[in-house]
Formats: sequence, structure tokens, C-alpha cells
Amino acid sequence: MKIGGIQEKVRREEYEISFHAEKERYAEDITIHDLETAIYNGEILEEYSDDPRGPSCLILGYSKTKPIHIVCGYDPAKWAKIITVYVPKRPKWINARTRQKGGKKDA
Repeated sequence: MKIGGIQEKVRREEYEISFHAEKERYAEDITIHDLETAIYNGEILEEYSDDPRGPSCLILGYSKTKPIHIVCGYDPAKWAKIITVYVPKRPKWINARTRQKGGKKDA
């Protein structure tokens, strides 16, 4: 996956947010603007080519100073699909870029 392709899908509003991601977004107080901003300035931290839902990736981006992780893939119609979204924090994450040793992948 390439971050530019995902960013373009978001710019064209060719993306959907899963029910799970919506629940997490509300729980973490992440707005749609925060989500889109994080994708626009984001980078891919991890790729999950063998995800049973289809290839996906973990994006790290920021909205203001808040780090946001977004797991994103594509649906069959080639829209970007936001699978989950959250603010990385302990104990799973040491910081926004570094997973705690033994920490499970999110996808």
C-alpha cells in the first residue's frame, strides 16, 4: 500500500469508516477532521499483507499534537476503508512509533 493512494482516496471522499472504527473514534475523542488530518500528514508504520480482511496498513499521523494510529485497507470497490483508529498509548505502545516488546499487531 502507498500512503499517497490512501491520501488521495480521503481527499476525494472515497473512504468509509467501519462500525468498529466509529466506536473507537468516539471513545478516543477523535473527530473526522482529526482523522483526515492524520491521514494527510501520515506515514505507513506497518503493512499487513496477510490480513484475512485483505491487505491493510497502520498509519501514524498527527492532528495538532495528538498522535493517531489508523488501520486502513481497501474494500472490494477500491474505496479506502478505515478499520480502526486510536491514540497510541501504554502499555501497548512506548511512544507513537514504538510498539511495546511482545505487543500484538492491531490489524
